Amino acid sequence: MIDNIDLSLVDWSRAQFALTAIYHWLFVPLTLGLSFILAIMETIYVKTGNAEWKRITRFWMTLFGINFAIGIATGIILEFEFGTNWSNYSWFVGDIFGAPLAVEGILAFFLESTFVAVMFFGWNKVNKKFHLVSTWLVAIGANLSALWILVANAWMQHPVGMIFNPDTVRNEMVSFWAVLFNQVAVDKFLHTISSSFLLASMFVLGISAWYLIRKREEQLAKRSILIAGVFGLLSSLMVAYTGDQSARTVSKVQPVKFASMEALYEGKSNAGLMAFGLLKDSEKKIGDKTEWEFAFKIQIPGLLSVLTGGDRESYVQGIKDHINGNDKLGLISTPDKIKRGRYAMEILTSYKNASLNNDTAQISATKSIFKDKDFKDNYFRYFGYASINKPEDIIPDVPGSFYSFHMMVVLGFLLIIIFSVALYLLFKGTLSDNKWFLWVALLSIPLPYVASELGWLLTEIGRQPWIIQDMMTVNKAVSQIGTGTVITTFILFAVLFTGLLISEVSIMVKQINTGPKH
Repeated sequence: MIDNIDLSLVDWSRAQFALTAIYHWLFVPLTLGLSFILAIMETIYVKTGNAEWKRITRFWMTLFGINFAIGIATGIILEFEFGTNWSNYSWFVGDIFGAPLAVEGILAFFLESTFVAVMFFGWNKVNKKFHLVSTWLVAIGANLSALWILVANAWMQHPVGMIFNPDTVRNEMVSFWAVLFNQVAVDKFLHTISSSFLLASMFVLGISAWYLIRKREEQLAKRSILIAGVFGLLSSLMVAYTGDQSARTVSKVQPVKFASMEALYEGKSNAGLMAFGLLKDSEKKIGDKTEWEFAFKIQIPGLLSVLTGGDRESYVQGIKDHINGNDKLGLISTPDKIKRGRYAMEILTSYKNASLNNDTAQISATKSIFKDKDFKDNYFRYFGYASINKPEDIIPDVPGSFYSFHMMVVLGFLLIIIFSVALYLLFKGTLSDNKWFLWVALLSIPLPYVASELGWLLTEIGRQPWIIQDMMTVNKAVSQIGTGTVITTFILFAVLFTGLLISEVSIMVKQINTGPKH
């Protein structure tokens, strides 16, 4: 473990990973969602034999291909950063975290990459049904890749299925299925892919609206809007449902994050659901951290208690319940967790010293402590708290968590309305006449991108200071490399990724202006 921590190194390493992840996620969701839209369109072509559907599919496939290539490039860099910038993290939990990433590379990416060439170049080389199967397999492979990556991230939010080995000072997997079917992983996968389907649908809807505004390719545009509207509306409803399920799970396994999402400092029964609000500094403090109060809020009385506990009298835990403890709820205070974590660290240090000195009696005594259930349940589970200096350090960025969550929710409901109106006007036969809505659809293309990035900001900001919930802080996870090296690579990646994004947008705009082949 690291004793002397260069906080500037931590900050720059976090900034570099955030930069890479944010750029990577600009490309991934379009790939995940558009792949299934392509498969649906091609299925209609194969079923009907209508050549117009083939032309539509090939047009959107061209845009998919541009995005697909750049998404892979940024994703590879992201995975390498675990070894270069976060080697202590990789050492501590690499046996667990690496397993789903290995499965992703061996199974899902192999499936995806094997059939992508057939999908792009096999139109006139294989029969229609085999080409259709290839398109579906690319879509399934792309989303399976996302599954394994999300499983790895979910484990960081809620570590399960492992045991600590004091000889190697590593966590080792004991149940792959516990990791795979971790409730956080299930919620995260369903919410992420449904939000990606929504994003891709909005992309298709917006581009199609542009064609209608320009009075070009009206048949392509309306048929594309039909698919995107239905797929997008169903996906947006799924996003709302899975988002609710995710929040319920977070309230159980990451209650401090959940309290931060609602800016809830004092736990209460009959807690209202915050529709939205504006935060302001308070004169109150928790340790050296200022609390936040509401300058303005719109709240639905009692609904937060109902959603999390099933009735209005259910108690919703606040941030202070976890700082000060709550005997009625069986919550121990953060200072107590810190003491227990430091005791666990002392036992581990004692064991390592005994091993170095070949003190067999001490080795046997301390190893038996590690096997003791009471030690595991009441002390070692707080191992990560040994790295916490002050109790209030476990409080994440409350404004960041609150605004990320509520802006994401507002955008989600706005997109439900957009898809509903698109389908209503399409079936009514007046879509082309409502230029105002076509412009709304076109200008709304960035909205699901913003909502998706906000979701990831909430996921990571709300988890701080932990890189692995309750087990390892971010400060302990960094590699011992020069800060200057990280700054240099940060600048290089910023320039590279910005260039890639500009190139992708330029190529896509050019392709959209050119339109589909006749």
